[in-house]
Amino acid sequence: MLNYKFNATHPMDPVRLELTERLCRGLGVFDAPNLSMLVPGLASDEQLLSVHDREYIEAVKRAAESGDPNGGCGLGTEDTPVFADMHEGAARIASGTLMLAEQLHTGTAVHGVNFAGGMHHASRAKAGGFCIYNDAALAIQRLLDLGARRAVYIDVDAHHGDGTQEIFYNDPRVMTISLHQSGVSLFPGTGFPNETGGPGAEGTSVNIAIPEGTGDAGWLRAFHAVVPALVAAFEPEVIVSQHGCDSHSADTMSDLHLSVDAQRQMAFDIGHMAEEHCESRWIATGGGGYSVFDVVPRAWTHLTAIAAGNPVPLATATPQSWREHIKTTYGVQAPEKMSDDAELWWRTWELGYDPEDTVDRAVIQTRKEIFPLHGLDPWFD
Repeated sequence: MLNYKFNATHPMDPVRLELTERLCRGLGVFDAPNLSMLVPGLASDEQLLSVHDREYIEAVKRAAESGDPNGGCGLGTEDTPVFADMHEGAARIASGTLMLAEQLHTGTAVHGVNFAGGMHHASRAKAGGFCIYNDAALAIQRLLDLGARRAVYIDVDAHHGDGTQEIFYNDPRVMTISLHQSGVSLFPGTGFPNETGGPGAEGTSVNIAIPEGTGDAGWLRAFHAVVPALVAAFEPEVIVSQHGCDSHSADTMSDLHLSVDAQRQMAFDIGHMAEEHCESRWIATGGGGYSVFDVVPRAWTHLTAIAAGNPVPLATATPQSWREHIKTTYGVQAPEKMSDDAELWWRTWELGYDPEDTVDRAVIQTRKEIFPLHGLDPWFD
């Protein structure tokens, strides 16, 4: 997994994966009962073709071999530079999430986590935003091919899940829900409430475009004002989620101000929806996250622990050995606690809305576009 590395200065540094794994191990997350570890291989071309065009896959291989950019395919840009292990690294990440889909289908597992995954900017025929192959889309398509009737994709990355939305935009069996900083002020400039799904799939593309500067209370209010009602109405058989943690106040790649505590809460909430509506079937992936020492390991350790059925209490201290490793290896002072000491509270939508509040206006725009298409009242449900 660590071979998915663009270059020495690229913000998506795979050290975040190594430090997450090390923190999970240090806190005993991998010792949870009934937890299994899978070792992915490489996704085959046949598997990748379920959501990606053949010409695009061949372009990725050629670029990796030659080092030459391919602007039409989004390869060789500042965000997504070409590197030698590009195809194999991306195919290994894809294989990991595909393996989780197989495990859920056979009933071997009900939860799965691939925190190296969540490559949500990759579309059918184009790379973008550090993403080559869309592993979450591949897992969803695999579950559909194996007989799943409906799936919900929930994306809580700071950036819009544009690639996943594009792949399933015309498929009424998949609802994609993306909560993100508005495209007015952040890459990729998409994800507005009027992007509601193609012909025959109206209402299955859901976008909550949150204003910059939003913190825990506004973000969680928006999430709970939209997502649970739509998941209940859609009646999915599985939830696949993307947990990019670049919404954190310490992450320079967005203008949001969430805490690790709020990101942990969203993992709980999504897991609860899977339990309530999908007989617990839930695949969670990583995604964005560029505060690689302070935020990412803690956020994704919480995610993994929640999925494993062994949550890490917020008051838990990070292992001293983990902090010493970071200090010795990278010269960085690591956080001492698994919490940001945030006071999580948000005003529920049932208490009413404020038309002068920018978050509430964003919520209203989404509810007005989407809720009537599912028989829901945009004001009161």
